[in-house]
Amino acid sequence: MADNLQKGDVQEIPHIRLGPMYSVRPNPIGKDVLSRRTRSLTTTRPPAKRNHWLFSVNPHHYHWDTLFVKGKEMWRGAGTRPDAIRALKQVRKGDRVLCYHSAPERALYAIAEVSRDPYPDPHDLESKMLVADLRAMERLPRQITLDELRENSLVRKLKFLKNVRLIISPVTEEEYQEILRMAGIVATPGLPLP
Repeated sequence: MADNLQKGDVQEIPHIRLGPMYSVRPNPIGKDVLSRRTRSLTTTRPPAKRNHWLFSVNPHHYHWDTLFVKGKEMWRGAGTRPDAIRALKQVRKGDRVLCYHSAPERALYAIAEVSRDPYPDPHDLESKMLVADLRAMERLPRQITLDELRENSLVRKLKFLKNVRLIISPVTEEEYQEILRMAGIVATPGLPLP
């Protein structure tokens, strides 16, 4: 086939794909050559969507002030509860956390940020517990009680309000904005909300 070609002729070369990264092209010498295709360097990953969570603790065992004194701390509040571990597996670095104190206060207390993805608890020998590193952001200007959350129609569907025994509960973007508004944090043009 290559013998009949004259100078300037174009030859169609059959191309067989073997998957997303490799392909086989026939070589004029007679041997097939396995070539590696490179991906384009201009592709970019879309920015990760920040999620919002409500972490609940018993203030007799752990008080959120401890986090503000230390600035950053390994949070071990999920314990061995399966529902809390499942929820904690979905938490990612950069997510915002609403810090809630259960009885006797029963109020949202502060905002924190997840500074490291969840990982096995280094103090747990059986390695069943997960922990996440939290960084203190700011205390809420006004604590929001459980009764206030239940009375507000915009946050009434909050999963935590249906079962206050949850340790970790997801919060939608709209619910998060409304909770911040209730606490007295309003958006300033040009500045993002915490």
